Amino acid sequence: MAKTAKTEQEEPLEKKLWKAADKLRKNMDAAEYKHVALGLIFLKYISDAFEEQYQKLVAQKSEGADPEDKNEYVAEKVFFVPAMARWSYIQGRATQPTIGKDIDDAMDAIEKDNPSLRGVLPKVFAQEKLDKTSLGGLVNLVGSATIGTKEAQSKDILGQVFEYFLGEFALAEGKKGGQFYTPQSVVKLLVEMLEPYEGRVFDPCCGSGGMFVQSEKFINRHQDYYKKKGKAGLSLNPTDRISIYGQESNQTTWRLAKMNLSIRGIDSSNVKWNNEGSFLNDAHKDLKADYIIANPPFNDSDWSGELLRTDARWTFGVPTAGNANFAWMQHFIYHLAPTGKAAIVMHGGAASNKGQVETLIRKNIVSAGLVDCIVALPTQLFSNTTLPVHIWILNRTPKDVRPEILMIDAYNLGTMKESTIRELSSDDISKIADTYHTWKNKSIEYIDEIGFSKAVSFNDIENKSFIISPNRYIERIKKDRIMPFKNDVEPFIEMSIQYTENILSEINQNNLSNQLFKDNFYKSFNKNFDKSLWDKVEVSEVIQCTVSGSWGNEEHKKDNIAVKVIRGTDLPNIPLFNLKKTPTRYLNEGKVEEIKLQQNDIIIELSGGSKDQPTGRCAIVTKELMDYFNMPIICSNFCKIIRLDEEKVNPFWFFFYWNQSYQEGLTTRYENQPSGIKNFQLDEFITSELILLPARPIQDEYAEEMRKLFEIKNKLAFTNYNLTKILDKTFENIYYDFNETNLLSSFS
Repeated sequence: MAKTAKTEQEEPLEKKLWKAADKLRKNMDAAEYKHVALGLIFLKYISDAFEEQYQKLVAQKSEGADPEDKNEYVAEKVFFVPAMARWSYIQGRATQPTIGKDIDDAMDAIEKDNPSLRGVLPKVFAQEKLDKTSLGGLVNLVGSATIGTKEAQSKDILGQVFEYFLGEFALAEGKKGGQFYTPQSVVKLLVEMLEPYEGRVFDPCCGSGGMFVQSEKFINRHQDYYKKKGKAGLSLNPTDRISIYGQESNQTTWRLAKMNLSIRGIDSSNVKWNNEGSFLNDAHKDLKADYIIANPPFNDSDWSGELLRTDARWTFGVPTAGNANFAWMQHFIYHLAPTGKAAIVMHGGAASNKGQVETLIRKNIVSAGLVDCIVALPTQLFSNTTLPVHIWILNRTPKDVRPEILMIDAYNLGTMKESTIRELSSDDISKIADTYHTWKNKSIEYIDEIGFSKAVSFNDIENKSFIISPNRYIERIKKDRIMPFKNDVEPFIEMSIQYTENILSEINQNNLSNQLFKDNFYKSFNKNFDKSLWDKVEVSEVIQCTVSGSWGNEEHKKDNIAVKVIRGTDLPNIPLFNLKKTPTRYLNEGKVEEIKLQQNDIIIELSGGSKDQPTGRCAIVTKELMDYFNMPIICSNFCKIIRLDEEKVNPFWFFFYWNQSYQEGLTTRYENQPSGIKNFQLDEFITSELILLPARPIQDEYAEEMRKLFEIKNKLAFTNYNLTKILDKTFENIYYDFNETNLLSSFS
């Protein structure tokens, strides 16, 4: 009987190797172990390539070939591996207690015989904390894979293994991992937008060299370009189409880059290292690059800016000494050729920061016509930050007219690869890149896409004080209705009426239990809302101040008074009178006066959350809550109070806005996890997001009607679910525009 073919897809080699290698890591820090694992993989690669060429030369001895002649290998672009460094010798000693020293000696020997590798290979294998039994196991594991032969190279097996390991080590290291690795899907997007077909490619903060690797892959994927353009010399190695230039200030990261490029046959002679970095010691002072692709450190305050106040690179304004974002931006522009282009990963705040210096520099860069496009990326793409991240596309090609900028909001793209890491798919990358290229191609009609992209005029940008965050310009996509608002919300109203029949004495004043409530409700809310006269303002403009919390003392001390401390876990229960576990603490009376809650305060959860529970939850302080405890109330140090300017905004309007933002996931854009704990960046949110405000009487009218429902909801456990639905759907109906074309046919 014939064997049944296996239908399960075999696990890729890189994943198999990673799982096994990670087990052998034991307690060693990922930051150190990556040099052990990647160094061994590189050693195996060059040994495999050497062995394949060695056997060819052995077969050609009768023709005068010498397998031990270094020149025989140089001619074939193969590293010469001395006998003591060949894999067969290393693996034969894997069980010896001296295996660590043997590998270090092998690395030294290879560097001596191959000048381009001098100072590159890791010599970390003899250190005492590296368990030699585990090291021997890793040698045998890596030895089980063939990764350096011509066939393996043609399939880019080692490249896949090396790149996969870099990504996994970046995840393991968390925030520090972002210093040497940019996620592959982000790099692919940068390269697809930039299209570096040929020329000088520069990355002045090159990490492990991923930008250069993807540039080479881009050329390989687009061979048809050269045929269509009638380019001669199609037999050229794709890497010869571009020349790369790089700089890295971290020596161990630079070594990773050199190895990463060497295994792909990419000339890395112009990838330089010095510990001063690109600002203090520019390794390519005279370079004018055709393409710059970079992911610089975000918001770096330790960049020696005070030493560079008169630097020639600051043609658009002297950057602040406390933040290097616009120093990097001007460094990139300085190094662009007259028609050069750049694709830059940048912290979202650079597009909207209102500081005087940052605003002036941004204005000058935009006014010079250098910004082609801004892309707002989804959260959780990076292991080192979950704060908003943008891509800036810069273009030095002279413009005939005042510049227009393409804004793209890609926030809703990407899929979760793991619980905390998102990845852009090939379709996502194509959607963004194709939109940009369609806009650039004047022979193709570009059309704005609601909720995704918009071409913004210089005048519009000027009117918004040169803030260039895409969310300030892109029209929100209309929501689809499957049934009319009345039909959608009516079941919840009916259920609320039904459940309140037993407690009519508490709700008669609001008419919630009879037809009058329904009629009045529809009269107020079942209509279209003209938003043309509504103001669109930054959230911070309606806030009087923010007040920090405190955890107080467990025991009573001198001058202390008792306080109730509201925690993030209490917020869903405010004011449901289900706060029996809210702790009583003790705090200095003067401090209590400074930070105690007041009626209409908004409490925001800053820290905590869980895998499925984002931070940013809110509650509004009511008189009922104040009366319930009969003592001063403060919030914990993991929350913060927003005290509103009630001349500008009705507190309940603001509360409903914030609650809707949380339900929509907008607040998750402003989370980060520096130590595995979610933190909500309140200041980032309120200075970046906008709130729509009708005239105050209209706010009061709508908010007052909704406030009544809100307070009843909090008194009635039975009606909680139904009234929540009424609130969500009602405010959604007021605040958003809807596409009515997808209504169910039964409601047509």
